[in-house]
Amino acid sequence: MTNYFRMSAIAAVLTLGSQMAVAAQDPDDFVEDASAKGIAEVQVGKLAQDEKGVAADVKEFAQQMVKDHTAANEKLDAIAKKKSIEVSTDPMLMDKAKAMILEMRGKSFDQAYANNQVVAHEEAIKLYKEEAENGKDAELKAFAKETIPTLEKHLDHAKKLAAAHGGSAAKQ
Repeated sequence: MTNYFRMSAIAAVLTLGSQMAVAAQDPDDFVEDASAKGIAEVQVGKLAQDEKGVAADVKEFAQQMVKDHTAANEKLDAIAKKKSIEVSTDPMLMDKAKAMILEMRGKSFDQAYANNQVVAHEEAIKLYKEEAENGKDAELKAFAKETIPTLEKHLDHAKKLAAAHGGSAAKQ
C-alpha cells in the first residue's frame, strides 16, 4: 500500500504548478505549464539515472527523457525569449521532485518512475494538443504541434516500461 502512495506522490510531482488547459490559453500560460513539465521531466530523469538499483531499461529511458526534454525546453525557451515570456523556474518543484525520488529504492522506484512517466506524458500530450489546436500564438502552436509526436513516442515507451516493471499505469 505504501508503494501505491509513493507512486501517487511521484505522479503528482510532474503536475505541480501546471494548469491543464480546457480552452485556448494565453501564450504565457502555455509557456509556464510546458516549461514546468519539461523542467520536472529533466530533473526526475537525472535523478533516475543517478539512482542505485534502478533497472537498466529505466535508466536508459530516463536518459532519453533528459535528452529530449532538454532539447524541447531549450527550443521553448528561445521562443519565449523572443516574445518576452518568462519560462517556469520553480525551484520548489525541483526540490519536491528530488525529495520524492530519493525516498524510493529498487523495484518500487522502477514501478513509480514508469507509472509517473505514463501519467506525465498523457498530461503533457493533452496540454500540447490543446495548444496546437487552440493556441493564440502561431509560433507556440507550431512548437506544440511538432513536439506532440515525440511526446506520443515517450508515452508508448513509458507504457511498455510500466508493463515490464509491474506498473498499473500501463493498463490504462
